[in-house]
Amino acid sequence: MTLYIDPPTWPGHGRLWSHLVSDVSYAELHAFADALGVPRRAFERDHYDLPAHRYADAVSAGALEVSSREVVRLLHGAGLRRRKGAARTAPGAQPRSS
Repeated sequence: MTLYIDPPTWPGHGRLWSHLVSDVSYAELHAFADALGVPRRAFERDHYDLPAHRYADAVSAGALEVSSREVVRLLHGAGLRRRKGAARTAPGAQPRSS
């Protein structure tokens, strides 16, 4: 299991944030986040947002430190990238047909 995290450089809500991603599956990502005690509400489309104070926890648990560009490249390469405004489908679910 290999997860990746970028530096906490993304501002929001008075904090800096990192993105935690998998290059294999959302199931792998959710399992890692669950083991860290990260709430599911921190999941956004294709990654978990982690506040700066949790960065070291993720790295200690085995997440590899990569650049923000590398996070995006890994998601695209794995076919896991979900852009804002994309169909809002639960991770792993199939879109409903009309």
